Amino acid sequence: MGDTWFHGDWAVQKAGGSAQEAATAMLRRLTDHAGLRPGSRVLEFGAGAGGGAVQMAAMTGATVVGLSNTDSLTVRARRLAAERGVSDLTAFVTVGDEDYKKLAAWPSKSFDAVLFMESVCHLSNKKAFFKAAHRIVKPGGRLVGLDWIQRPYGQYQTSDDIASLIDPVCEHFRLARPMGTLDSYTAMMRSAGFDVTHAEDEFAGELCMGSTEAPDVWMTYEGRSGELIRIGKQALDAARAAGVFTVGWWSALRT
Repeated sequence: MGDTWFHGDWAVQKAGGSAQEAATAMLRRLTDHAGLRPGSRVLEFGAGAGGGAVQMAAMTGATVVGLSNTDSLTVRARRLAAERGVSDLTAFVTVGDEDYKKLAAWPSKSFDAVLFMESVCHLSNKKAFFKAAHRIVKPGGRLVGLDWIQRPYGQYQTSDDIASLIDPVCEHFRLARPMGTLDSYTAMMRSAGFDVTHAEDEFAGELCMGSTEAPDVWMTYEGRSGELIRIGKQALDAARAAGVFTVGWWSALRT
């Protein structure tokens, strides 16, 4: 699926922009909210193959520390940073599956911002992550992120109605259940001590059909993994078509 694994700016894609152009626009939105500039130090939680972190560093001149729980992704991200000429502005680190609860490797008030792009949805204890993020962000710094969430939509209004479509997505994409909502993320950020200034459904009032629709490389994987991805994609498409799956984004200030 390339190096950039998150949804883009829906207005850009609706206007005819590519998924990559939309993702770049979304990243610029998030980094603008985070106030990143040369000299800023930012932690990206869930950096994956490194596409977001590498582009973030090139776009803003900030120093980016990208976290993953998979060594192969860390290696791939470092290679991408070298290819794009931003190795001096990036560091990629593999952390344990439970390390997100404390982020203990970093002192308090050591980052100007913490960003996440569609990664917190995998965490069983999101509250712990937001509390840890608050600890490591400097006063005046920001938590900014984008994530998969659920919502009532159309005929699907009850928890059971929504779960019937969202639970298969969680199962096949290894997401924590129940999937969060725009309001639940906002409440957890506030509980951690952040002042949430923006909390928005990127696809408010319409179906979330952006970014992964064309080209549909999800269906080209082979073998057992390919089968699982195809089943997961079918579940995701069903949740998208029903309107109960969407993507939210937040910007929060550490006072």
